[in-house]
Amino acid sequence: MTGPVTAVEGAEPRFDVRPTSDSHFSWLRTRLAVESTLMSWMRTAISLFGFGFTIVQFFDRLGTLPGVSAARFPEASRYLGLTLIFCGVAALVISIVQYRWSLKYLWSSDFRSIAGVTPDGKLTATYASAMTLIIVGTLTFLSLLFRLI
Repeated sequence: MTGPVTAVEGAEPRFDVRPTSDSHFSWLRTRLAVESTLMSWMRTAISLFGFGFTIVQFFDRLGTLPGVSAARFPEASRYLGLTLIFCGVAALVISIVQYRWSLKYLWSSDFRSIAGVTPDGKLTATYASAMTLIIVGTLTFLSLLFRLI
């Protein structure tokens, strides 16, 4: 049995960690909730990438159609699209920092007794996918910024 978990060393204990089946499964549910949260942020980032890219491409193509008057602020749609893509990348970076912090907390020595598994392989496919999306979003942002697409 491990000792009580404290928020600050020397402070009053917040709760006791007891290695029981219900605490183990609670730990697993929390671990899966952390994964689910990262996946939700990934979906949000993909949506922001898509909307940003679509806005830039749509308004660039709209100006070339016959009978369409020139835009008053022709670069506004490009800036909006770039901002959305940048927000998607920033959201992913922040969510990965939160993900790593949450995993570090769940794998702290106080919870190892209820984890029931070793911390090996704690970075999952979700983490790898999020890192890949950061690269894709950054490349999309740079290609639109320098008009490579």
